[in-house]
Amino acid sequence: MASTNDLKNGMVLKLDGDQLWSVVEFQHVKPGKGPAFVRTKLKNVLSGKTVDKTFNAGTKVETATVDRRGMQFSYMDGDYFVFMDLDTYDQVHITREIVGDAANYLIEGFEATVAMYLGNPLFVELPAAVELVIEHTEPGVQGDRSTGGSKPARLETGYEVGVPLFITTGEKIKVDTRSGEYLGRVNN
Repeated sequence: MASTNDLKNGMVLKLDGDQLWSVVEFQHVKPGKGPAFVRTKLKNVLSGKTVDKTFNAGTKVETATVDRRGMQFSYMDGDYFVFMDLDTYDQVHITREIVGDAANYLIEGFEATVAMYLGNPLFVELPAAVELVIEHTEPGVQGDRSTGGSKPARLETGYEVGVPLFITTGEKIKVDTRSGEYLGRVNN
């Protein structure tokens, strides 16, 4: 049990029975009149649905002990992503639904954080940005390079992102894992 005064981003709460909710944002509000309260934005760990919820300040909430482990993506086994625990070397099979959008950025040997609850994987967290090689993109048209346009490029994972016209096949770029946007070239 914890108090709403102890909330932090990323903390996982057990609410409405046994549903797990991750704190996305929170704000302590102390109005001029009336009691203080805590306004939160919560994300359901399993479904991904977000809701706004308000608690009275000091209210006790049940926290869930979620184990976040560093794991390395090893390979695909049918519809499962196989991750290896970097501490114990155990292999964990995780479904595509749990991996979610992180699948767009995973290549063999890539390290990620896997959140586990009671031995079951809940979600996969990637760093804010990853570096990937462009597998294919059309060449930019001469003279169009300074207009700020973009073109599609297929990454080594098969995912497509928009890149500036001057980017070519084989270059390594940095991609934002939260939005899927091109962030820049990677200098070797």
